[in-house]
Amino acid sequence: MGEARVLDGAWLREQPLPQPHEESDKNARGRVLVVGGCSMVPGGVRLTAEAALRAGAGKVRIATVGSTAMMIGVLMPEVAVLPLAADPKGEIDAARASLKAEVAKTDCLVLGPAMSCADQASALVGKLMDAAGETALVLDAAALMAICDHAGRLRKRRSPAVLTPHIGEIAALLQVAAEVVERDRAAAVCQCAGQFGAVVVLKGAVTLVATPEDELFSYSGGNVGLATGGSGDVMAGIAAALLARGAEPLQAALWSVWLHGEAGRRCAEAIGPLGYLASELLGFIPRVMERAA
Repeated sequence: MGEARVLDGAWLREQPLPQPHEESDKNARGRVLVVGGCSMVPGGVRLTAEAALRAGAGKVRIATVGSTAMMIGVLMPEVAVLPLAADPKGEIDAARASLKAEVAKTDCLVLGPAMSCADQASALVGKLMDAAGETALVLDAAALMAICDHAGRLRKRRSPAVLTPHIGEIAALLQVAAEVVERDRAAAVCQCAGQFGAVVVLKGAVTLVATPEDELFSYSGGNVGLATGGSGDVMAGIAAALLARGAEPLQAALWSVWLHGEAGRRCAEAIGPLGYLASELLGFIPRVMERAA
């Protein structure tokens, strides 16, 4: 493990995002499928879906529990919503989720936002990884807690998945206490990237990003206001959009970290350093992305 490279403007200029042709239609701009949500946290998938649109994806679909699908569809007329059967606890019932055809039509699959049941998430990960093939993949929230059984399959992917854990989630993935991770976050994120063959974004006051090849990056431009409910859902949506637009996994992960952090800085300036909402990040994403292009 080498020293972390600081994610800054120089790196961004070296790795510009793919830009759509002026005559591109919405399919050419990238298609994202967000699978997640539950009756207890019905709006989390909305944050991921809108973040994907704000980051330039041309088409976004949401697959979530049927009891909340209509509400989300009315709230977001820009997306298609696919109602899924729920289990008695209001979680997606993986056994009855038929999404193979939808996954085949997408450029990036985001799995896990606003889910809370690790068992159902694990079943969905297993089921949808088969369907996804080499479709770009972002795993977030409950889906992260379900991938230990799928580590071998993740390592075999030609294009690495992007994992977005916080400190507690990466501790669970590595089967150690959070205090152990905190003592050496760089070692933990590199170990996780190697173990799962993925690009891993360890969120925190200083966000670390590692690849299976032991590349390590750091970003410290965020602020404490980003530590709020739904903030991670937003980052997952940004990463998914960039992957769908044709960015490589490391490029998409690093740009999503930077765009998320810069949107947080704009919120802090406009609203205050504490108390802005994850939904308030969304409107700043296109402005920050334009400035960096």
